[in-house]
Amino acid sequence: MADSTADKANEKVKGTYDASSIQVLEGLESVRKRPGMYIGSTSITGLHHLVYEVVDNSVDEALAGFCSRVSVVIHPDGSVTVSDNGRGIPFDVMPQYNKTALEVVMTKLHAGGKFDKKSYKVSGGLHGVGVSVVNGLSTSMTVEVRRDGKVCSQRYEKGVPVSPVELIGDAAAGESGTTVTFVPDATIFETTDFNFDILSSRLRELAFLNTGLEISIRDERSGKEHSFKYDGGIKSFVEFINQNKKALHDVVYVSGDKNGTHLDAAFQYNEGYIPNIFSFVNTINTTEGGTHLSGFRTALTRTINSYAEKHGLLDKDVRISSEDAVEGMSAVVSVKIPEPQFEGQTKRKLGNSEVKGLVESIVGPSLSTLFEENPKVARAIVEKCVNAATAREAARKAKDLVRRKTLFEGSSLPGKLADCSSNDAAACELFIVEGDSAGGSCKQARNREYQAVLPLKGKILNVEKARLLKIFANREIVALASAIGTGVGDDFDVSKLRYHKIILMCDADVDGSHIRTLLLTFFFRYMRQLIEQGHVYIAQPPLYRVAKGRKEYYVYNDAKLQELLQQVGEDGISLQRYKGLGEMNPEQLWSTTMDPERRVLLKVSVDDAVEADKIFTLLMGEEVEPRRMFIEAHALEVKNLDV
Repeated sequence: MADSTADKANEKVKGTYDASSIQVLEGLESVRKRPGMYIGSTSITGLHHLVYEVVDNSVDEALAGFCSRVSVVIHPDGSVTVSDNGRGIPFDVMPQYNKTALEVVMTKLHAGGKFDKKSYKVSGGLHGVGVSVVNGLSTSMTVEVRRDGKVCSQRYEKGVPVSPVELIGDAAAGESGTTVTFVPDATIFETTDFNFDILSSRLRELAFLNTGLEISIRDERSGKEHSFKYDGGIKSFVEFINQNKKALHDVVYVSGDKNGTHLDAAFQYNEGYIPNIFSFVNTINTTEGGTHLSGFRTALTRTINSYAEKHGLLDKDVRISSEDAVEGMSAVVSVKIPEPQFEGQTKRKLGNSEVKGLVESIVGPSLSTLFEENPKVARAIVEKCVNAATAREAARKAKDLVRRKTLFEGSSLPGKLADCSSNDAAACELFIVEGDSAGGSCKQARNREYQAVLPLKGKILNVEKARLLKIFANREIVALASAIGTGVGDDFDVSKLRYHKIILMCDADVDGSHIRTLLLTFFFRYMRQLIEQGHVYIAQPPLYRVAKGRKEYYVYNDAKLQELLQQVGEDGISLQRYKGLGEMNPEQLWSTTMDPERRVLLKVSVDDAVEADKIFTLLMGEEVEPRRMFIEAHALEVKNLDV
């Protein structure tokens, strides 16, 4: 009987898999069916990737020497316009398709002028899928092209032309370029709300990387606008990164060409301890690095060691590592290559193996010559690295204390941690709170199955001003890192994360804000991947409790308080402002701040890594004057100041 049933099931499966089961997705249907394959995700990251794909085409025109201006406008209706003064997409007919080149470029994958290397020697949008993918993921798109004295236009909906390529007027004398306006499809993306700061960050990078290119952005919703143009190129980029730090020398700049690869690198050491290195390939930000960055670091380390040994600046038992060589360094490494091989369409990491050796062969000799010709700069750099190497060995043993052991090897978890019973990291949450009072309330309020609580005593060390040796001598940081389990810095391994939600729960006063900032500084500097992957959150405990008769309300900001007071009238109410979590009993803390069904959490994200670095340096760094100016500039914006 069982065999008979199995045979029937097999027949059913076989019967459904024939020629009729095979689907061929025409045009841009494949893009709409699997958008993540082309833009990485349908989250806010993927949404902004749409703009980058269109802008990258304009930048490719600039790389080819035909474009000097690019503008981006965010409109109130949610659409975005990208315009440039490049050559304009050709709109003559392609006989093999019986369609204009414009329509082919906008509606077919792998169509473009970037494959034969005649129109573009290098480009970021090398796959030829960029603008057509944007078209396929937009409810509507309009393209206007100015070239050959004419202006032509075509409209599309979800990647399908809804009008022919039409001649709509004459271009002004000498005028050329392309203007693309698109509306992202709200049925595909989790959000269609563009973030001005995220876009500004990318456009600023592009302006730094393309000397003399003017890139502007305007947000018609808020009135915000920026214009970027840097004649100093990546040297200006490094100066921008280091603007609130104490630099040890002038910016060092290296460039060269070899076998079709062009390298530009600029760096400057400061008195801090945290490396801040940005790498790019054909102006694409390779946030995960790759072979070009490996080549730069290898050549840098070898050259520094060689110079130190030659001039007797290195003890026999000390060797400068790659980690030592980048301590306190701000750097930009940019390569332009004809055939980059990225890991995926989102281009986060360069994989070309030959690029490592090419970059080494350019950087090594150039740095050696520069060091010999500038002994003062060389000595400042080498002494910085020697100090880093000496401190590294001392920090090594301390760092071992916070390396995460697996559940099967035993545990080195801090005694103050009230852990949860679940071993499913994806379901577990860690609440980080300050003090025994708040810790006690949280421990009583929590759901012990999946919520852990780690109370910290006082304010943790400001890691912006400390080396690793001092950081790992700090008991609170050791406890924090041990509980999280990923390791720190170069030892960081996100796969060992013990809780997928790390929630900072601080008091709503000045001390609470300071503690939260200290914690965020630590995460940003030594566990940034946790932020980038969306694991770090800020709890939102209520600011007020309003009671009237038997009813009580919890209010999270002043605007909502005024709105509530208008609704209930103010007679006979009791108003309490919470300054500390310890003022709430466990039941109140659970219902307002810890219950997943009712709480409000803010996810911490890095929309602009350069700007975030600037703010952390300004607020937490050694330089007092920039911080004083910041406070003076924003003093009038402060409300509810606790003194």
